[in-house]
Amino acid sequence: MNMLHFAVLFALLFSSSSHAADFCVAKLKGAGSPAGYACRMPSKVTVDDFVFTGLGFAGNTTNIISAAVTPAFVQQFPGVNGLGLSMARLDIAPAGVIPMHTHPGASEILFVVQGKITAGFISSSANTVYVKTLKKGDVMVFPRGLLHFQINAAGINAIAVVSFSDPDPGLQITDFAFFANDLSSELLEKSTFLDDAQVKKLKKVLGGTG
Repeated sequence: MNMLHFAVLFALLFSSSSHAADFCVAKLKGAGSPAGYACRMPSKVTVDDFVFTGLGFAGNTTNIISAAVTPAFVQQFPGVNGLGLSMARLDIAPAGVIPMHTHPGASEILFVVQGKITAGFISSSANTVYVKTLKKGDVMVFPRGLLHFQINAAGINAIAVVSFSDPDPGLQITDFAFFANDLSSELLEKSTFLDDAQVKKLKKVLGGTG
């Protein structure tokens, strides 16, 4: 038997003996990683691990942004671990906003269920802005890692359902990243071109120090 025949036979034997797992329900008690969570033992998995009921309830929009996000990420919905997807519900009150933010780990698709939402994102290559006011039934995609936002564009509560291309898409809100921590005002003034009064005002509003 020559080497080519041996390689083909070995590949056939290997492929016939291997078996991919049907699912990998997250073992949330352990630490997560960029690759996801460890798998729970199949004997510990129940149908409830594959069901999430939280998206049927409105989020609390009584806050500084007049908006709420109800996530169905792996931490709340362990059945999506390893499947490359997750969801969330957005509730945006009149004049509310989901501030400029990014999901480092996933692209996002937004579907408007109620009201109107002005949404947009900024490209990383040329800082091109793509903005559209969406109505009920419209869908918009936000590419992975790009800065984007959603604003209520009508006088009624807006509702949207969003889907992500990762069980744990990650989230960084730009305003909070700048002003809700202990990064010194001096460094912020130099890096953002804002003056001292503006920086301190934003830190006070968002709970930052320094």
